[in-house]
Amino acid sequence: MNEKKRVKSFPVSGLYAITQTEHKSPDRIISEVAAAIKGGAVMVQYRDKNPLNALFLGRELVKICHQHHIPLLINDDIELALQVGADGVHLGREDGAVAQARELLGSDAIIGVSCYNSVEQALTAQAQGATYAAFGRFFPSTSKPLAQPANIETLRQARLALTIPIVAIGGILPENGKQLLAAGADLLAVIGGIFNLQPELSARSYRTLFT
Repeated sequence: MNEKKRVKSFPVSGLYAITQTEHKSPDRIISEVAAAIKGGAVMVQYRDKNPLNALFLGRELVKICHQHHIPLLINDDIELALQVGADGVHLGREDGAVAQARELLGSDAIIGVSCYNSVEQALTAQAQGATYAAFGRFFPSTSKPLAQPANIETLRQARLALTIPIVAIGGILPENGKQLLAAGADLLAVIGGIFNLQPELSARSYRTLFT
């Protein structure tokens, strides 16, 4: 097992910032993530569907996150997470097994799993050793316009069934996030709501939902 030095504590609640990389330079991505952290993001995921500088960006984002003692996860790519010394990985339906990620990244790695609208998938992920279960999309999303819709009732069911933290994603804004937290979400994962405008100010507007 690979036991790299990582951020040990998983945030129990808060804003989970997911990078917006399309048509943006590496420098801009890095500065925007730093601004989101300053605004109150408690965890960051490097998501890049058309990567050109993934190794460089991954390493730079790990540095920034670790300077602020928050975790950096890699979307989809277990090998990249290993290469850059990330704190873990987020796995979708086609991205590999929890056991494989755990074996490669180590016992302290954060492993998140997309469960869409299925508590059953979340229970399976929990049994396999996932750190958190993610549900969504809950609202229309420009970042994931074709993603399978999820029902808020799923969060209520998940809260009763799961012992691992719950992440909600998909079109979440400060105006609609509170109902997801009330239904059972621990963390709100956000892309456009943070990075479409001013990341620091946007992140601050979400932070008030957790007070």
